[in-house]
Amino acid sequence: MKIKEILSVLEEMAPLAYAEDFDNVGLLVGDQNSEATGVLVCHDALENVIDEAIEKNCNLVVCFHPILFSGLKKITGKNYVERSIIKAIKNDIAIYAVHTALDNHQHGVNKIFCDAIGLVNTSVLVPKQNFIRKLITYTIPENAEKVRNALFEAGAGKIGNYEDCSFNSKGIGTYMGNENSDPQLGERFEFVETPEIKIEVTFEKHLESKILKALFSNHVYEEVAYEIYELQNQHQNIGLGMIGEFNTPMEEKDFLALVKDKMKSDGIRHSAFLGKPIKKVAVLGGSGSYAIKNAILAGADAFLTADLKYHQFYEAENQLLLADIGHFESERYTKNYIVDYLRKKILNFAIILSEENTNPVKYL
Repeated sequence: MKIKEILSVLEEMAPLAYAEDFDNVGLLVGDQNSEATGVLVCHDALENVIDEAIEKNCNLVVCFHPILFSGLKKITGKNYVERSIIKAIKNDIAIYAVHTALDNHQHGVNKIFCDAIGLVNTSVLVPKQNFIRKLITYTIPENAEKVRNALFEAGAGKIGNYEDCSFNSKGIGTYMGNENSDPQLGERFEFVETPEIKIEVTFEKHLESKILKALFSNHVYEEVAYEIYELQNQHQNIGLGMIGEFNTPMEEKDFLALVKDKMKSDGIRHSAFLGKPIKKVAVLGGSGSYAIKNAILAGADAFLTADLKYHQFYEAENQLLLADIGHFESERYTKNYIVDYLRKKILNFAIILSEENTNPVKYL
């Protein structure tokens, strides 16, 4: 099996198009055409993790955080990033990062977080913006079903919990071909009026080339008329953070004790207790201070995230309990999810969970 075959499975799990624009995801180091010997899944692709990959004969390291985040002008081994990259290259080890591609997935980091602490009825906290496009095209009635089904097959027409969604309306199309035309109906230089069906479907923007290929391959016209628009609609199933609820409310101290136990946190920093039970909880794995207002607007009783600064605790505004459980802790089960996913998709192949704890934060 080549590394690129494993990368295809990883992109099914966490499409790279879901990643934030600032992020650096995908294959960071290595040749995707190399034969894979094994996969080591970790949180951070540090030098000791590369050593582990060498020891366990894994030439693909799948990490959550990208070890290469911003550009490098020199690779001299002067810091932990450069040392990891040098060791990986010397030993023909590829490194692939998922990060916000999995953060934004409806079954990714934040759903894992919710499941770990027992939240139900979950939904996205900060839906992804500017991710939905609309295609409008026109064809004769006899061709409409074929075009529509091809567009659905290519991934169009999915809205929330529904698929094969479209809007279809009847009208009259007109055209007249020149000397170079080869019209499906009528003759060159003939003014044609014909019944047409207008088909409208939405799709995720990264599918555009696939959608257009399906359109052109299944349309009967020599010249296919179509329009594509960017929609302002939020994508309710893709985005950062999640909000859910407990079946039974609990007291604030009991709630934090539960979180500390389930997420294996050595310490939780939190805002002032408000003396009200916790039922509705927002979570955002990693650095999530930017979503405090989203949590408040969503009616959360508590917001769990990490990397909060001193003044950001004031932003709780006595409206919810704000808790910093630790960056690594809030994402700790992500690598387990990746391993389980790969093992289900790739049978009889070495998919190994790293034994290295790469959390840089220690508690006294």
